[in-house]
Amino acid sequence: MEWNGTICSAKDPYGSKGEEHMDWKLELVAIPVTDVDVAKAFYTERVGFNADHNHTVSEELRFVQLTPPGSACSIAIGIGLVDSEPGSVKGMQLVVPDVDAARSELLGRGVEVSEVWEGPGGRFVFFGDPDGNRWAVQEIG
Repeated sequence: MEWNGTICSAKDPYGSKGEEHMDWKLELVAIPVTDVDVAKAFYTERVGFNADHNHTVSEELRFVQLTPPGSACSIAIGIGLVDSEPGSVKGMQLVVPDVDAARSELLGRGVEVSEVWEGPGGRFVFFGDPDGNRWAVQEIG
C-alpha cells in the first residue's frame, strides 16, 4: 500500500503494470430470522422484494435469496446461514427516489412504517420485519 497524504492506493496484487484496482461488490447480506416462510412472505408480499432462490439442501441448510426491486444487493434468509440471533440486524438501508411514495406503498401492503423523518442525510422512514430486524428507507435530496 502506498500513502500519498490524501488517498491510499494499492498496486495490483497480481503483478500487472500500472495502478489497478479490484471491484468489491456487496451483493448478499444474511438476515437472521426465526421462521423462514414467515420472513419470506413478509419481504416478498409486504415489502415487495423479488424471490430469487429458495433451496432446501437438508434439514440443517436452507437458502432463500430476496432482492429489492432495482437493487444489485440481495438479502439471504434461511436455516444454517448465520449464527446471529433473529432480530439482531439493525440499520439495513434502502434508498428510494420518493420516500413518501415508498411509505404509502409499504402502508398499502400492511407494513408498520414510521412517519417521515427529515434530517441532514435526507428523508427517512423506518420499519422492522417480524423478528425485529430494522430497516431504514432513505430519500436522498
